[in-house]
Amino acid sequence: MNQTHDTSSVKPEFYQKQERHPENATSLGFWIYLMGDCLIFAVLFATYGVIGRNYAAGPSPADLFDLTLVSINTAFLLLSSITFGFAMLQMERGARSETLFWLAVTGLFGLAFIGLELYEFIKLIGEGATPQRSGFLSAFFVLVGTHGLHVTIGIVWLVTLMVQIARYGLSSENCRRLSCLSMFWHFLDVVWVGVFSVVYLMGVLI
Repeated sequence: MNQTHDTSSVKPEFYQKQERHPENATSLGFWIYLMGDCLIFAVLFATYGVIGRNYAAGPSPADLFDLTLVSINTAFLLLSSITFGFAMLQMERGARSETLFWLAVTGLFGLAFIGLELYEFIKLIGEGATPQRSGFLSAFFVLVGTHGLHVTIGIVWLVTLMVQIARYGLSSENCRRLSCLSMFWHFLDVVWVGVFSVVYLMGVLI
C-alpha cells in the first residue's frame, strides 16, 4: 500500500534563528591561545637565559639599563591592569559610559608604556647597543620587543572594542570580547613582571 506525505505545508528552513555559539567556547579557545603565547615567551626567556651573558666585549645590562625609567614604565603597565579591572566592574554593572572611561584610561597607560619603551630602544641604539652587537642585546631586543608588540596589538584591540561598545552598547558579544581582552592584558602584565625581574633587575643587580 503506497503512502504519500503531504509536504506542501512544510516550509524549508535555510538557517536557524537561535544562537548557535556554544557556551564558554570563546573563553576556552582564548585560553588555548594564551597557552600558545606562554610557549612563545617561554622560548624567548630560555633563549635569553642561555645567551643573555654573552656580551662579546660590549656593554652589559649594568652599563645600559636605567632602572628608574624601567620602574616608571612598569608602574604604567601595572596601573593599566588596575584600571582595566575597574572597567570590567563597570561592565558588570552595565554602565557603558564608565566602562568606556576606564578603558580610555587603560589605553593611555598602555600608550605611555609603549612610548617609554620606544624611547629606551632609540636611546640604546643611539649609544651603539644594537641587536647585532652581542648575543645579550639580540636576546634582549627580541624578548622585550615581542612583549611591546603584544601590548601594541592590545591597544589596537582596545580601541576597536571601545568603538564597538560606543555604537552597540554592552551587548553579550561585546562583553565576551572585553573579557577575552582582559585576560590578554593581564597576561601581558604577568609576562612583563618576569621581564622586569629577569632582564632588568637581575641584569643590573647581579
